Amino acid sequence: MLLRDLTTLRLGGPAASYVEATTDAELVEAVTHADAAGTPVLLVAGGSNLVVADEGFPGLVVKVATTGVTSREVDGGVEVTAAAGEGWDDFVEHTVANGWVGVEALSGIPGAVGSTPIQNVGAYGQEVSETILAVRVWDRVLKGERTFAGEECSFGYRHSRFKADPDRHVVLDVTFRLAVGEESAPVKYAELARTLGVEPGERAPLAAVRETVLGLRAGKGMVLDAVDHDTWSAGSFFTNPFLTEEQAAALPADAPRFPQPDGTVKSSAAWLIDHAGFGKGYGADQRGGRVSLSTKHTLALTNRGGATTADLLDLAREVQAGVEARFGVRLVNEPVCVGCAL
Repeated sequence: MLLRDLTTLRLGGPAASYVEATTDAELVEAVTHADAAGTPVLLVAGGSNLVVADEGFPGLVVKVATTGVTSREVDGGVEVTAAAGEGWDDFVEHTVANGWVGVEALSGIPGAVGSTPIQNVGAYGQEVSETILAVRVWDRVLKGERTFAGEECSFGYRHSRFKADPDRHVVLDVTFRLAVGEESAPVKYAELARTLGVEPGERAPLAAVRETVLGLRAGKGMVLDAVDHDTWSAGSFFTNPFLTEEQAAALPADAPRFPQPDGTVKSSAAWLIDHAGFGKGYGADQRGGRVSLSTKHTLALTNRGGATTADLLDLAREVQAGVEARFGVRLVNEPVCVGCAL
């Protein structure tokens, strides 16, 4: 099995061995046997957040293919549990169709449900941490199941306890606490509010929010499309940086600045990349057309066909070094690098 066939970047060499797990029992058994044998394990669900080396992975690749969604009404809302292998956007579509409120702005994000708490996936003013009630996992250290309440997950910006200890927990399912209604959660993101024709903080019809987000994401090459190479990516490749007040003050006057409660200042990775000289589509001329920044969105590094992981990482390093030289800010990659590093 080639990892390029399991990742949205369509990059990555062969797996030494491969198994597809369609039940929790199969998933736990595969991981447990590999751990007992001292075999490295790579879990792959949607493959949307992975950059895998051209050399591949020298261990067991486990495809998380578990499915199932259950729900129960609780105190005027609903608790919805989805298996780790459920497609994330399929799950969001299901919630909107049933009038369940809270994840509609996360429409169109590739990947699987089980991956969302690891990265604390977020977009357009929503994060999964806002609605996650519990995450059930297999603990590879204690060799048993555990359930973490949402407040025990140490959620932060694109971060969680699962990301902090990546080889310990195998997500089995995620339970969300969602409201019930025809209108969305308050719309926080200015671009989304403007497109919907509402003020930030107001609500809009649930289905309209989903369709609008899908349209916005498609316009940025962020909805998977096999014929559109702008979507052959791992989404936003760099996270927005959190700066000290001194670092933020040193940026140009028009640089985005978002003061945070902890005293840091969040800026925009996309703005920094663009203003460091790396515009949309940058890189194709230098690398034979194999990789480039997306022609629609500077935060996405894309495989234009025939690329290698080495090509992609070379471009990532160039962008990273250029931003640091221009602004003194070192960008951090969001996707997980397997067998490679920036």
